Amino acid sequence: MSGHEARLATRGAGAEGTGTAGGEAVPRREGPTDLRLVPPALAVWAAAAVTLGLPGRWVAAVAGACSVAALVLLVAAARTSREARAVGRARGVAAAGRTPSVAASGRPQGVAAHGQARVVAAVGAVLLCAAAGAAVAGLHGADVRRGPVPGLAREYARIDVDVRVTSDPRTTRPAVRGNHSTPALLLIDAEVREVRNATEVREGRMAGGPGTLVRTPVLLMVTAGDHRAEWQSLLPSTRLRLSGRLSPPAHEGERLAAVLRVDDKGAPRIIGPPTWIQRTAGELRAGLREATDGLHADARALLPGLVVGDTSRVPSDLHDAFKATDLTHLLSVSGANLSILLFLLVGPPGAALSAERRGLAPLLGLSLRGTALIGGALTLAFVVVCRPDPSVLRAAACGLITLLAIGTGRRRSLIPALAAAVVLLVLYDPWLARSYGFLLSVLATGALLTLAPRWSLALRARRVPGRPAEVLAAAAAAQAVCAPVVVVLASRVSLVAVPCNLLAEFAVAPATVLGFAALAVAPVAPPVAGLLAWIASWPVRWIATVARTGAGLPGAEAQWPGGWTGAALLAGLTMVVVLLAPRLARHPWVCAATGLLLVLAVLRPVPLTRIMTGWPPPDWAFALCDVGQGDAMVLAAGEGTGVVVDAGPDPRAVDRCLRDLAVTRIPLVVLTHFHADHVRGLPGVLRGRAVGAIQTTGLQEPPEQAAFVRRTAAAARVPTVRAVAGEHRRAGPVDWRVLWPRHGPGGAGAAASEPNDSSVTLRVRAAGGLTLLLLGDLEPPAQRELLRGREGAGPVDVLKVAHHGSAFQDAGLLHSVRPRLALISCGADNPYGHPSARTVGALRAAGARVLRTDTDGPIAVTGTGKELRAVGRS
Repeated sequence: MSGHEARLATRGAGAEGTGTAGGEAVPRREGPTDLRLVPPALAVWAAAAVTLGLPGRWVAAVAGACSVAALVLLVAAARTSREARAVGRARGVAAAGRTPSVAASGRPQGVAAHGQARVVAAVGAVLLCAAAGAAVAGLHGADVRRGPVPGLAREYARIDVDVRVTSDPRTTRPAVRGNHSTPALLLIDAEVREVRNATEVREGRMAGGPGTLVRTPVLLMVTAGDHRAEWQSLLPSTRLRLSGRLSPPAHEGERLAAVLRVDDKGAPRIIGPPTWIQRTAGELRAGLREATDGLHADARALLPGLVVGDTSRVPSDLHDAFKATDLTHLLSVSGANLSILLFLLVGPPGAALSAERRGLAPLLGLSLRGTALIGGALTLAFVVVCRPDPSVLRAAACGLITLLAIGTGRRRSLIPALAAAVVLLVLYDPWLARSYGFLLSVLATGALLTLAPRWSLALRARRVPGRPAEVLAAAAAAQAVCAPVVVVLASRVSLVAVPCNLLAEFAVAPATVLGFAALAVAPVAPPVAGLLAWIASWPVRWIATVARTGAGLPGAEAQWPGGWTGAALLAGLTMVVVLLAPRLARHPWVCAATGLLLVLAVLRPVPLTRIMTGWPPPDWAFALCDVGQGDAMVLAAGEGTGVVVDAGPDPRAVDRCLRDLAVTRIPLVVLTHFHADHVRGLPGVLRGRAVGAIQTTGLQEPPEQAAFVRRTAAAARVPTVRAVAGEHRRAGPVDWRVLWPRHGPGGAGAAASEPNDSSVTLRVRAAGGLTLLLLGDLEPPAQRELLRGREGAGPVDVLKVAHHGSAFQDAGLLHSVRPRLALISCGADNPYGHPSARTVGALRAAGARVLRTDTDGPIAVTGTGKELRAVGRS
């Protein structure tokens, strides 16, 4: 549940009141929060999480032990309760003739006995819930493991199957694997319905055979090729006939029995159409996409995601921005979507049951019963349109909790409702017990129903206006409880999450309502849908601007220890801050200083970071960025200006390095060759910077990476030029000559039929007379050719060692250039063994000081002669 959703749930409930004629909340005493259903919910959740994937005998043992213990405790509680009542009746008869003071003397013992019985019964009920969770989880886990598919996956068998699609196709992000970028795949959840053919089955090594009917969940991985659009348009419940190779899932205890890498390169072979419900939902979603076709790129991508969770158009850079600012809950289906519609229907919770109700319901003349029916219908429509999968059902349950708040105006009933929803959802789908999304949703909902109202009252007590106090408290509460879980997943903390959520908050409701209106009218009035989508695009573009601006701040994300250890550390720190906050609030100067420190941490002005970290040094002339297993370098060319050589494999890493160096203008980007670990980070170089041109090598290999560079440059309207051996360029205090590749008659470089040997090689004279030789990924044959032509001969101050310090280096070239500093760019624990111990030893034997990014972090070089030094930030 997002902050907006729970704010709707708690608005008015924070005063614990009912509505007056004016819709204002009147205080009403409700007593303490009812937590009786929380232990059963936690028991069901924990038991399901532990027993999923366990062998059947262990599941039976856990469920049996909990059941037996629960029955023993319940029987004991019932006996204790009966005995207490019998004792009470006997004492009541005996005391009939005594004075009231004497008659009352026996009551404490009876009350204590009844209290003990209730405690024992409660423990028994918790154990019974744990037994139910374990049993259901065991059955679901056994269902995944049954049939021939898991065994065939362990054999990596080729198989022909009929499957039923159970999710929308989703696209993976291209990943760099060494020299190449893996293609973007389509991932589709499906159920194997029939095993038609498999080698292992034919040979009798597996149970089952052709025609074996099963219902086994698998993940389809589809390359698709030229038919990607047809695969992406598949709807859940569609039946397909496929062939491919099975493999086990990446982790044990997953919902999946296997991964099926589909062989089909053509269009999908459909053997059964989707159900009418899924067709209706698909048509509505398609209508919304068509209504957004003419909008600004960000609005076109975000509006379907904000309304129905359709993120198929969201580009990777925008997704990264939402991730950095902790706004990703706006891109997924959540109860916020539904709660906004319910709030529009019913109005403020304080007036929901009063004679002067608000919202659309009284305007339409709907009774309370009619309003409830309409709210239920909206919930059903929400589930249909957004797909009835577990995440949507979870969102619908959270939305119904909001409906309960709107209908009653009582906060005390919400925690039991949340606990009941957890029990029902986990029993329906035990895999939610291991879902981080489910954990985040429940934590946020609980915090926003308990912490947020108290924090809001505390802020109001310190003269913060009501509406800002409510919004700020909700955002802070959600961030406080969710941040430790995010640390487990991402090993970072967003320092801009709260302000970005606050700024985006005001645009969410209008964008959602207008988006749903466009969705509803699209099938019957496309022009009206287009108009509504255009109006909705303005708040949506505001949300995108907030995300991009927040993510673009230098200190938007702070690195934090990962795993559950890091989560525990952050949770402890958060508790300390919460406990100290009331005391610190009494000292305005302390609050102001804290706020200033936070602002400085987010903005990270370069002079301050230099003082704090010593990097980058103020007079740096050359910097080798830490981009993992790849290359990215910067030559200082004036204030805020740098020549970039290679872009590394990750846009975020090179963008972060350039921000640390305060580079905003780039007269030239040199891409030494088209391997993915040198060019896939190009979007990060271009992001928010003025770039003059991109210079590349002549060999267009690999072709897909060369095409990627051309597409990226064209999208940014940056021209591309080809490097020519012998050309001389200058930018501010830095000048350089292109040494390699020399071009032959066919246009390709001499001895450069292989991408590494086509690397653009530069001899550079930087500010202050610093000399550098940047070799790209040249292999020994090209290194020898370079030395033979005498262009690369002669000592240099700095050598960027070729090919990440691999063992393939020409000893003659190393001896000729005799570098004082040898810099190696490589990733920690890379699978290639870079840098080679032999290469490092040879460089040190030649008198060079060797630095490497995997151990020293980014490296900056300053000075010349005796003043030459390299500064790392490990």
